[in-house]
Amino acid sequence: MTILYPDLQSSVAVVPGVYAPQHDSQLLIEAMTLTGAVTGRRVVDLCTGSGVIAIAAAQLGAHSVTAFDICPKAVRCATANADDAGVGVDARLGTWGDALAAGPFDLVVSNPPYVPTSPDAHLEDISAEVGPPTAWNAGVDGRQVLNPLCDSAAELLSDWGTMLIVQSEFSDTEQSLARLRGTGLDADVVLSQVIPFGPVLSARALWMEKIGMLPAGRREEEIVVIRAEKR
Repeated sequence: MTILYPDLQSSVAVVPGVYAPQHDSQLLIEAMTLTGAVTGRRVVDLCTGSGVIAIAAAQLGAHSVTAFDICPKAVRCATANADDAGVGVDARLGTWGDALAAGPFDLVVSNPPYVPTSPDAHLEDISAEVGPPTAWNAGVDGRQVLNPLCDSAAELLSDWGTMLIVQSEFSDTEQSLARLRGTGLDADVVLSQVIPFGPVLSARALWMEKIGMLPAGRREEEIVVIRAEKR
């Protein structure tokens, strides 16, 4: 599968077992472009997957780009895609904790796992082409990765640094804002988009209705990009 973003002149190949870029990846790239937060800055991309975000950062004029993922297959995929795009991305195997050790960074970008996950998620029929469950499963409330990421944001950032995170409304946008502000950062939603459910949320819609997370019959979500600034 190849995903093409003509405005960034970037295409990425996605191998089985790696998250295929979707609306959330594109929205984060748009936020990076519109905010002008990339040029000349030291950037880290957390949960890089195919590397599409990291590649976009390099194309937008980052001083340097480091990318982390916990999946070796994703690291190899991101490295190959960056090579094919002719940009420099240092893709590494690791977590946000490893990024802390490598930081601080001027810009942190992330499209982390954020989908609320039912106890029966292992029974879902979701095509392997979408990617591995670890790319989206994030606990019952969708915050298994978002919480430590938000809580460590100030440590990841250099002075006057910026963080851009994309997530779904169903993983509690307000909690992300509160946690980021609780670390002393200025945080606001800078971009949002309402999109139809993809294959993962479609598979979980009935469970989400059952627990009161989703109004009956609704099959769309708002995804948002949050910007946090260290002042």
